[in-house]
Parts: sequence; structure tokens; C-alpha cells
Amino acid sequence: MLNSRIAAGLLGACVGDALGVPVKFTTRAERTTDPVQEMRGYGTWQQPAGTWSDDGSLLLCLAESLCQGFDLDHIAQTFVQWQTQAHWSARGTIFDIGLTTRYGLQRVQQGISPLKSGASHQDTCGNGALMRTLPLAFHYFRHLNFPQLLQEVHQTSAITHAHLRSQMACGIYVSIALCVLEGASAHAAYQQGIKNVYPHYQAPPYAQELIHFGRIWSGKIHTLPMTAIRSDGYVISTLEAALWCFLNHDSYAQAVLQAVNLGGDTDTTATVTGGLAGIYDGLDGIPRHWLQELARCDDIRRLAQRLEAAIFAYPA
Repeated sequence: MLNSRIAAGLLGACVGDALGVPVKFTTRAERTTDPVQEMRGYGTWQQPAGTWSDDGSLLLCLAESLCQGFDLDHIAQTFVQWQTQAHWSARGTIFDIGLTTRYGLQRVQQGISPLKSGASHQDTCGNGALMRTLPLAFHYFRHLNFPQLLQEVHQTSAITHAHLRSQMACGIYVSIALCVLEGASAHAAYQQGIKNVYPHYQAPPYAQELIHFGRIWSGKIHTLPMTAIRSDGYVISTLEAALWCFLNHDSYAQAVLQAVNLGGDTDTTATVTGGLAGIYDGLDGIPRHWLQELARCDDIRRLAQRLEAAIFAYPA
């Protein structure tokens, strides 16, 4: 059933997020000395174990909005509801929001169209859109052709992160996720995913940004040594790191723990990794005790059921 794959993706992302939250901003050296191996509590944000951050919240907000089909205004307002009312927060409060996300959502609240609300200058190419974009891969299955999907991915990114580089990173990630959903092996999904999306980015205005994705386009991101993988908040760093973790490990647990133990932007790297690895390994591949510790696990499962029902119910 698609529902099990939706649940695996949503839960996989949120578990990765929760594993990374307590050690966000710690260094790779610290994580090498004291690697995360299980759920921890408190630490950076002083949150109980199993708490996910803005990454998981905005991903779940997008999934919820897609239950009524794609409506960019509704998506943007659902994000605002998270910011102002802690909607889809793990425990009723928000404790982490990026500056670029804050800027875009403030502009939405000022009445600016979500098509124009996001920041588009080069120093706003953070990972705040990439971390939430996975649900659009599920939305594709019944109702979209690939160019239409990419347009919706780009528009959803641009609510907060409108730079072409951010939009492209989201498009690459969703393209690879689709191939995972269709049953390809991890490495085949990577190769086919970049092959499918590349022609769309060879044309203006995206062509000018191709150079920044060279290590991903090479098809060999997984062959790089760990020392070449960055785990900061830059969107390309996060996409590269997530693909590297996903492709170099044989299980969901190994992939997300590696993502966390790269240090830096631990929660987001593990969220992006966990979405792919969750879909790939399925619900049975996510350690049961991590799911038991995860905040609102049953709510996320019910959301997955709602999204599946909606995908097969709303008009094409």
C-alpha cells in the first residue's frame, strides 16, 4: 500500500530529526568522540527524547495541506499556522526556525503572495525548504506529470526559499525519492533520479546554477570520502550529505545515525536522509523502539492514512 510508504517516509524523516535535535551545532569531532547511537534528550534545545524540530513540523504541515490537493496559498497558511500556533509541533511549542523561513512566513502574513514571499538572494540558499519537500513525491503518484510536479516543488520551496539553487535541490531530492518509491535500488534511484531531472535544469533560468551541483550530477557522490562531505546548513551541503549517507549504508538506522554523527546541522541532515531511507527500508526497517519514543507517532501514522486516502480521492 502507498500508505505504508507514506508512513515510512514521514516517520523516517521525523525519527531522523529527533535523533539529531539534541546534538545540533555540535562538531564532527564531538560526534566522533561521543557518537549518537540511540535517542537522546535535552542537549542543544533542552527537549525530551523523541522531539522533532521545525524540520518535521513543516514536512507534516505540507503533508496535511496536500490532503486537499495542491493549493499554494493553503500550504503557506499551514506553515504560518505552525509558526504562530505551533501547529504540527512535537510538543506544543516551536524552538527552532531559520531566518529565511521566518522572513518568508512573515511576508505571507503581510499579505504577500506565496509566489513572491520567499527570499531569492544568494545568501539565503539554506536547507529550510529541502527538509520539508518529501510529501510532494507522494502527491505525484496519481495526479501529475513530471514537469508539473517540478513546478509545484519549486513553488513550494519559494514560499520561503526562492533562490533557484534551493528550488533545484528540492527538485533533485523529490526526483530521487520518486525512483525509490517506484522500487529502484538506492543506487539506481540516485542515477535515474538525476537523469530524469537533469534535462529540466539544462534550460534557463536554471542552467546558470548547474555548476553548483557538479558532485551530484557526476553520479558519484557516494564515492567521496567523509572528509569531503559538509554537514552545514547550506542546501547543497545537506543534499550531498543526505545522499552520501543513504547510498553508503545498508539500513535505515545506519544511514540516519551517520547523518547525525556528521555533526553540524544534524537534525536537518538526518531528516532529509531519513525520508529516503524510510521509504527504502519501509516501516519495518525503522527501529521499533525509536518509533515508540517518537513524539506523536500515532498522529503521524494517521496523517499518512489521510494523505493516502486523499491522493486516491481528490480529482486529478
